Amino acid sequence: MSIQLVVCDLAGTTVKDNKDVHRILQMALIEFDVHITLNDANEVMGLPKPLAIRLLLEKRKEPELKITSGLIDVIHKRFVTEMIHFYHNDDAFGEKEGVSDTFRRLKANGIRVAVDTGFDREITNVILKRVGWVENQLIDASVSSDEVPNGRPHPDLVFKAMQLTEVSDVKAVAKVGDTISDLMEGNNAGCGMVVGVTSGAFSRDRLAQEKHTHLIENIPQLLDVLQITQVLL
Repeated sequence: MSIQLVVCDLAGTTVKDNKDVHRILQMALIEFDVHITLNDANEVMGLPKPLAIRLLLEKRKEPELKITSGLIDVIHKRFVTEMIHFYHNDDAFGEKEGVSDTFRRLKANGIRVAVDTGFDREITNVILKRVGWVENQLIDASVSSDEVPNGRPHPDLVFKAMQLTEVSDVKAVAKVGDTISDLMEGNNAGCGMVVGVTSGAFSRDRLAQEKHTHLIENIPQLLDVLQITQVLL
């Protein structure tokens, strides 16, 4: 079956991330005297951020630290505040090379485009405003982790994107992302294509260990995977 919908992750896949999410997550935890490494943060990339925070707290738990939903909420709010400030103000932030053109060519060839993310809607909206994909009609839908019952690695984000774009067959969906949880999400949903992007959080070798259909270095290579060679105007 041909692909009708491509669902792409945001940070590290379609927008630039020079370990900025890692760094800000690390900073939010340090304020509560919880010290993690960037490698620790990398292990939870792609997950809903409250879950990521819980896992990091459990990994670095101090005897006197009581992990509660209230503590996680406070840390997450701090993380959201700092991420929004970053995405609003960082001059180096933007889409990764060739993403808008790839989305344009996908849509010109009748393929719907959605983005999904481990961020909540508040952060997602700031990112989308900066890159201009909504205003330029380059995406058909976006789904954030706080809009579904379960974030990655569960399939809910994919199913919500299908609902929003009126695609009924999951085998006609390609899930694309740079983390293990992205690939697990696509596999758990039963997507026809599960594509790992090797220029993001996880290396090619690491992504290759997870079930996938394709590995690509960057989003423009998706056109080759889908055998899109002609630009339709």
